[in-house]
Amino acid sequence: MTIASLGSLTILLIFLMSIVTVGLSVAGAYRRSPRLIEGGVQGLYATFGLAAFASSLIVYAFLSGDFSIQYVQHTSDSAMPLFYKITAFWGGLDGSLLFWVLLHTLFGALAVRANRKRHRELIPHVVAVLSAITLFFAGLLLFLKDPFAPYLIDIPTTGKGLNPLLQNFYMIFHPPSLYLGYVSLAVPYAFGMAALISGQVDANWQRSVRRWVLFSWIFLSIGLILGGLWAYEELGWGGYWAWDPVENAGLLPWFTTVAFLHSVMIQERRGMMKVWNVSLIIISFLLTIIGTFMTRSGVVQSVHAFGEDSDLAWTFGAFMLVIVVFSFGLVIWRRPLLRARGELESALSREFAFLVNNWLFLTCAVFVLGATMWPTFIEWMQILVERYPNALGWIDPGERMVIGPPFFNRYMRPLGLALLLLTGVGPLLAWRKTTGANLIKQFTGPLVFGVACTIAPVFLEIDSPWGLACFGLCGFTFWTIVQEFYRGIILRRSRRPQGFIEAMSGLLLKARRRYGGYVVHLGIVLMFFGWAGNAYKIERKTQLQPGQSYELGAYTIRHDGLRVTEDWQKEMITADLAVLKDGEVVDVLTPARWWYYQLPDQPTTEVSRYMTAGEDVYASMQEVDLSTGWTQLSLFINPLINWIWIGMMVMLGGALVCVGTRKSEGDDD
Repeated sequence: MTIASLGSLTILLIFLMSIVTVGLSVAGAYRRSPRLIEGGVQGLYATFGLAAFASSLIVYAFLSGDFSIQYVQHTSDSAMPLFYKITAFWGGLDGSLLFWVLLHTLFGALAVRANRKRHRELIPHVVAVLSAITLFFAGLLLFLKDPFAPYLIDIPTTGKGLNPLLQNFYMIFHPPSLYLGYVSLAVPYAFGMAALISGQVDANWQRSVRRWVLFSWIFLSIGLILGGLWAYEELGWGGYWAWDPVENAGLLPWFTTVAFLHSVMIQERRGMMKVWNVSLIIISFLLTIIGTFMTRSGVVQSVHAFGEDSDLAWTFGAFMLVIVVFSFGLVIWRRPLLRARGELESALSREFAFLVNNWLFLTCAVFVLGATMWPTFIEWMQILVERYPNALGWIDPGERMVIGPPFFNRYMRPLGLALLLLTGVGPLLAWRKTTGANLIKQFTGPLVFGVACTIAPVFLEIDSPWGLACFGLCGFTFWTIVQEFYRGIILRRSRRPQGFIEAMSGLLLKARRRYGGYVVHLGIVLMFFGWAGNAYKIERKTQLQPGQSYELGAYTIRHDGLRVTEDWQKEMITADLAVLKDGEVVDVLTPARWWYYQLPDQPTTEVSRYMTAGEDVYASMQEVDLSTGWTQLSLFINPLINWIWIGMMVMLGGALVCVGTRKSEGDDD
């Protein structure tokens, strides 16, 4: 039996096993039969085993160069390095769906194993929901996108190769990180649906899934930042986020998971927002399916999309409709059990700040989704106009509408600053109600420091209103965090003698969720500080011959010559650009263009940077004429940009502290 036939047979077994597992779990829950429930659990484990086996087969096919399999031939070639052959597994549409099934069954097996004794009433429903999701994706593989589909005649002897843009260090980790964040959100969704089905809608199920949501958020964050780094270093346009539809697809569930992580604290402390929290879990999972639909069906146009497939579009559309009807139908059915125990007592309270925070995050998600899909909606309307010209006269049946970065930035900039403000305001407010005296005591320091941070950049001739507002809010929020840590450290040191570092470590270890959250907020402040630098970036395009120089801000860029090299996979043209400041060479940049032998019509742009804490000097080669030496360059000075990556590392460090929260901790005060 060939790898192709064995792989296709394994996918069929995954599909059939998912049907059996759903049946056993539903019957076990209905009859309260431990044997049937256990059969469902074992079926879930078996499904993971089959998915792992199928994945190992496709990886082996890539490593062995089995070009009789269409997917392998389309996305790899013999000259590719080993790690790119492995990453080609998820580099195309068919393989990415199999990778999804692998991760989904793995997370499902881990979640059920960890919670089967703690939540006995929920487990059969959890297994049924998880297996139903597996059934959907296994069906896609079986009937629409079989990654093991073979060539029946004229088997190629060479592969076409992986897209050169994907043969980048960051792309080894960027897609898997997003997949980990996307797929793991199925676990909280399954537990939420199980709680609604069984009527066990107390806070216990949410405490069990909070870490899963945090896990998802961490990997979504890693995936997004690695995607930004890839765009910054590979595409050569001097930016890191272009509001591309595929980029936006990864951002959507990030917004709603952050909202849940904040609002769940209100339910745990005050018994409020039960309907809201379970709805956020549903929406977060639904957005992962919407994002998958957007990137794999062709409904949006993107250089990152997998292509156009109308069958996938309709199939995903039907699946999303089922999720909405099933999930929110359960919410409506169980609404009497989801009544809040407490009420909002004051607008000057932490609960209200968290509530506004949630509204803003959901607004961001709805806006980004709507703006991303709007050109597609208009295109659908244009099709209707062609068929019924008198019904929709307001639609212009012309070219496809394009919504670019300026539109997104215009509306997302104030929303982002509002969220940064709330990041600083929330910790300063008390639960239930904040007194006037406490308001003055809490807000004085942050306000003074925030005003100082708004005024100080003016002396550096920074006059962008948005940039100054961002600097001011960064200062306000930074001082809030410093103030909270300072008071906590003083309190610990008043109880027993200890050093500053020991007291700081004690705070992070004893109240991990609270102070780990502050570290996350500090990382966000640093990222906003880096984004503020975009208000005074310098961008230039020029053509230079060897020996010529160009003035770029405080620097001089000197073209020292071109080099032509090659390896077994590609040909490379590299420019040597000396970076001079005050007449001395501080670095030599080496931007390049690479042409892969297998895909010569898809050259890549390899940028080069001179990095400092204050700015990046960034160069990319656009065109080159070897006969004359003329080199077309894009040159940038990107102020503060490296603080974005530093802030991301700080934010993830704080998230890891929060993951370590003990179940008995009461550190949300």
